[in-house]
Amino acid sequence: MAIHKPRIVAIIQGRMSSSRLPGKVLKDIHGLPMLAWVVNRSRLAHSLDEVVVATTVDPSDDPIQTFCETMGFPVFRGDPFDVLDRYYQAALQFKADVVVRLTADCPLIDPALIDDTVAAFFKTEADFAANRLPPPWKRTFPIGLDIEVCTFEALQRAWKEADQPYQREHVMPYLYEKEGRFRVHVVNHDPDYGHYRWTVDTPEDLVLIRQIIERLDGRMDFSWKDVLMLEETFPELFVVNAGVKHKTVLDVDERLNPK
Repeated sequence: MAIHKPRIVAIIQGRMSSSRLPGKVLKDIHGLPMLAWVVNRSRLAHSLDEVVVATTVDPSDDPIQTFCETMGFPVFRGDPFDVLDRYYQAALQFKADVVVRLTADCPLIDPALIDDTVAAFFKTEADFAANRLPPPWKRTFPIGLDIEVCTFEALQRAWKEADQPYQREHVMPYLYEKEGRFRVHVVNHDPDYGHYRWTVDTPEDLVLIRQIIERLDGRMDFSWKDVLMLEETFPELFVVNAGVKHKTVLDVDERLNPK
């Protein structure tokens, strides 16, 4: 009898109405919108069966749908603020057995790290695995390499049971915040690089990422270790966003209207 291979779908959340840098997901980085970097680099991961962009039904996100259709990226549109519902509905539509959560503001996302996190998820038979948990938890990978993996069943249970605004906006907290609720595995790195910031949430972040990609000659196939080498060789490049404060899991968009 044939063994069912789980269908692994990466879902990349993104919208135009970012509170700190509106329109950031389509900002240019070395000739390509940031979203294209995230999708194309994610597609280099061997473990994924499909990579989907999950944006919102708000008219301000029409440009994201247009861009995805132009590029041939699968796109789903859902609730603007209940991102957990958006993920659940996208996972249903694209028949995911396993969901990999990525975000559209992480253009340095590493396909090999995606594969490593998915492999750890299966090896440990976890319901949820990640290579970081948000503040106030500890992290050991740079901010901007964030990967979360869960079973569809775990996502479905969270969708049914999570009732706090932050649980709906940040998608996965219900899966890991209470010990024993689910089987949780966190992939860590030694040495600890959790203080490095390689994501795009502010104009200063975008300046840094553009400098990094420029130094890497606009290649699509660089690894996070290449960026680490830049950080350690040219630390002056990375001063530009040193003062940016990272959001915690309890930070909620004031526009959130929980169901």
